[in-house]
Amino acid sequence: MVNIKFAPIENVIVHEVVKVQLEDLLRERITPAGSMPLYWCDGVLFSFSSAPMTKKIVDDYLDGTIHWMEVHYTEMRGYSPIMDLKDENYGGTAKVRVIDTSNSELHQDFARWLKKRK
Repeated sequence: MVNIKFAPIENVIVHEVVKVQLEDLLRERITPAGSMPLYWCDGVLFSFSSAPMTKKIVDDYLDGTIHWMEVHYTEMRGYSPIMDLKDENYGGTAKVRVIDTSNSELHQDFARWLKKRK
């Protein structure tokens, strides 16, 4: 039988946090190939960029530490699975998917941390 071990992330190192307007957060997730999803947890809508997977970053990851290079966020009380961005640059309405990560302990802890630092 295979031994399965759960090794959750123990540390998140956030290198930059920027509060932005909702429209700017939506706009940054639209790419020529489509849109990338946003994350929602406990009243916070956010995106993050991870560090490139260098040997150091992989070693940190295996030791339980991840690096979020930059987090952009805005407050949003209720969850909505799709957000619409009406913009003349896109020739109409662009849709951005939102993933409800309320069940993620990591995202819950991040949302709490973010609210405390205001």
